[in-house]
Amino acid sequence: MIDEIQRRVPEYSRPADETYLKVLRLAVNEALRGFLDRIESPRAPWDLEVFRTIGRGEAAEGRDLESFQAAMRLGARVAWRQVAEQSDELGLDPRTLYDLGEAIFVYLDQLADAAAEGFAEARAHAAGERERRRRRLLDLLLSRPPASADAIADMARAAGWPLPRTVAGVAVEEHRERAEGPPASLLPPDVLPGLDRTAPCLVLPDPGGPGRIQALERALGGRRAAVGPAVAPADAAISLGWAREALDLGRRGVLPWDGLLRCADHMAMLVVFKDEGLVAALAETRLAPLAHLRPVQQDRLAETLLAWLRHGRGVAEVAAALHVHPQTVRYRLRQLEELYGDQLADPDVRFELEIVLRARQALDAAPR
Repeated sequence: MIDEIQRRVPEYSRPADETYLKVLRLAVNEALRGFLDRIESPRAPWDLEVFRTIGRGEAAEGRDLESFQAAMRLGARVAWRQVAEQSDELGLDPRTLYDLGEAIFVYLDQLADAAAEGFAEARAHAAGERERRRRRLLDLLLSRPPASADAIADMARAAGWPLPRTVAGVAVEEHRERAEGPPASLLPPDVLPGLDRTAPCLVLPDPGGPGRIQALERALGGRRAAVGPAVAPADAAISLGWAREALDLGRRGVLPWDGLLRCADHMAMLVVFKDEGLVAALAETRLAPLAHLRPVQQDRLAETLLAWLRHGRGVAEVAAALHVHPQTVRYRLRQLEELYGDQLADPDVRFELEIVLRARQALDAAPR
């Protein structure tokens, strides 16, 4: 049996590798001993732990069971051929020979089942341990103050997670029913999931890679989420913080929902809304010249002033942006000049006006 297996199964034809040879000898000897015991005492309890252990060992070595099962099938055929060739000498009648052949192959199935059971058990244990280590890695990446790069690299290695150059924190909208969230199995395998946290989140490696955002969006299945900027792994918590702010602005309608919200597409607006109280105070100062006007007048002049600041202060460009006649723009600009005087010539004032007017426009567009 051993010679035939070594000759025909490449995984076991390694004369220099004692581990393979020991496993092969153990398996063949145990199979033969167990089969004889079973023939002799069919009612005795069957101990298949050796084959469960072999299955666990194959899983631990990162192999599948195909070669082992091929070896066992080949061994069974060798045994059956030897018996069949010697049936006359052994005095075996055809019926007994048939029963013996059937017993050999039933026994083979039981050995294969035991090995598969051990293999699955080891895989499940390894997957559970891998998940626990990845949870600890996620905790480490999102810790404040940030963990050291060496600590992150060590934990990533232990978790079997290839350490990327950049990552992005992903804030995911929480569902009332946790079961509505996507299972972790749908996510790309290198994404670190934290969907069961109080504030659901993910860490996405290499967010700028081709197809990465699209794959994540498909996995989330329409669940709202925001992707933070790409940062070094040690700064994952910072990226997630920005993502959570973007998610909040998206819920409020300040940022537009178009698939996943990407902070990289809205950095200026995120900066503007980083401290809304400060922006409100600045708006009170810079929009004071409009305060005495009726709301409709305030809206028209604010809209015209923002377009004038954004489009190079050209009347034609402003008129095109607002879809009004250039003469209307000139009239409104004269009103603004009367209200603001020399302030509009100051670049710092223009910069602050654009900040508060952009914030005002975003809030006006958001649903009440």
